[in-house]
Amino acid sequence: MERLAGRIILLWGWRRALVAFLAGALAVLAQAPYDFFAVCFISFPLLVWLLDGATGEASDGWLRRLRPAFAIGWWFGFGYFLAGLWWIGQALLVEADSFAWALPFAVVGIPLALAFFYGFATVVARLLWSNDIGRIAALAFGFGLAEWLRGFLFTGFPWNAIGYAAMPVPLLMQSVSVTGMVGMNALAVFVFALPALLVARRHVRLGAALLVLLVAAHVGFGYVRLAAPEKPAERNLDVRIVQPAVDLSEKWDASVRDRIFATMMGLSAKTPEPGHDKPQLILWPETSVPFLLTERPDALTALGDMLGDGQLLIAGIVREEGGSAASADARYYNSVVAIDDKGEIADAVDKVHLVPFGEYLPFAGLLGRFGLEQLVAGPMNFAAGNERHPITLPGGIRALPFICYEVIFPDLVAVDATSAELIVNVTNDAWFGDTPGPYQHFRQAQVRAVENGVPLLRAANNGISAVVDPRGRIVDALAIDARGAIDVRVPISNQAIVSSGQRRFNGMLIMLLLALAACALNVRQRLRVN
Repeated sequence: MERLAGRIILLWGWRRALVAFLAGALAVLAQAPYDFFAVCFISFPLLVWLLDGATGEASDGWLRRLRPAFAIGWWFGFGYFLAGLWWIGQALLVEADSFAWALPFAVVGIPLALAFFYGFATVVARLLWSNDIGRIAALAFGFGLAEWLRGFLFTGFPWNAIGYAAMPVPLLMQSVSVTGMVGMNALAVFVFALPALLVARRHVRLGAALLVLLVAAHVGFGYVRLAAPEKPAERNLDVRIVQPAVDLSEKWDASVRDRIFATMMGLSAKTPEPGHDKPQLILWPETSVPFLLTERPDALTALGDMLGDGQLLIAGIVREEGGSAASADARYYNSVVAIDDKGEIADAVDKVHLVPFGEYLPFAGLLGRFGLEQLVAGPMNFAAGNERHPITLPGGIRALPFICYEVIFPDLVAVDATSAELIVNVTNDAWFGDTPGPYQHFRQAQVRAVENGVPLLRAANNGISAVVDPRGRIVDALAIDARGAIDVRVPISNQAIVSSGQRRFNGMLIMLLLALAACALNVRQRLRVN
């Protein structure tokens, strides 16, 4: 082990960049759908040893001395994001004639940009670097800070945050209900990097003790939480989730819209399976209605006829306002609407956090001059909604809807008992086919249920549609590309351990403690040298 660490530390040039790249790419195997988290006990010690050798010339300025550390983090991040996000290119192949040219920019360009966050992480770590366990704390703080920034800078894209690698199953998800993703990201890196101390002269026993203690606490808390009796359900909600598996090549084809709508209606109106009551709520995926309801009032009439007394439909639609579809003043929103048994729209919520280049074109005026346009979401640019509010379901249950990738933002999905009792996520992951993307998306939605201690209802066009309980367990689900509907009785009870504000505080406290430990050990080492 010492010989291996020594060779890694002494690597230079392209060999050092290649090892960093491969270490990052290997770490992706810890994410869904692979869930092989043990690889991180290889990737992060390699990263530690690479950073041990990332020293500049003594005569260089401090910025030049940090360049090697940044390069290692950047190459690690490039490997991680390239291996973890290559499936984004699948969306461009749906309409390959129009968008295949953008494939290199999506598949390579996005990882190139995201890698800067991990380059920043290793620079922060190197600034606080010291021998032995101090550098492990520094690396954990650097990554925790980088992942926190990745959640909101440049509109935010916290996809595949490192913390998810430590939560492949519900048993290992429960800690996030206390630490939040901020704390989980930092603690995961700390634990994954601790094996680097096996070749250290000091703090080996301390590192081993902390590794055992933190893993045992993580597993033990999950076991106790899952074994504990659940709070009695205050109410129950009978739900039907519809997964139509519509081919995206037909999605906006006017000649097949009626057939798509009829498929949705048929799946919604079928007789419940034995042992299940008539659904009170029917849930359709994102943009599942294949036309503007303002142009098809007959569709609302048909929905009213299909819905029984007291039933409610929540459907993803494209909502238009400000003029007719042909008007230049018309604005379009990616929305969900609640339609009652009279065929009337009882409520609507617009998507607030849009996907750049997918649902709208940033700097449209400038980029439009070069012939650039949005890439994948549909035949129009979307406007962002102003606010989100709960939709009241039968029985007075409040459900907070999140459309597509909005659910990956922990601070956006900060649900408590005063705001909502249920999370609803509608999406159209068919853009990405049967690739790791839909599985990664579902995993992040699953963790939101655990964080907030409320059930999650998820409807996806081609999967994964599911009902998840407040502790992250899948009650029922439909697989990728399956067409059908699931009926589930969902107990409604809030099982959050702490509030969203307390989770945020706990996560920041973990980050602070790691930073203080790294700083203290860094200062002590400097004093010894001097």
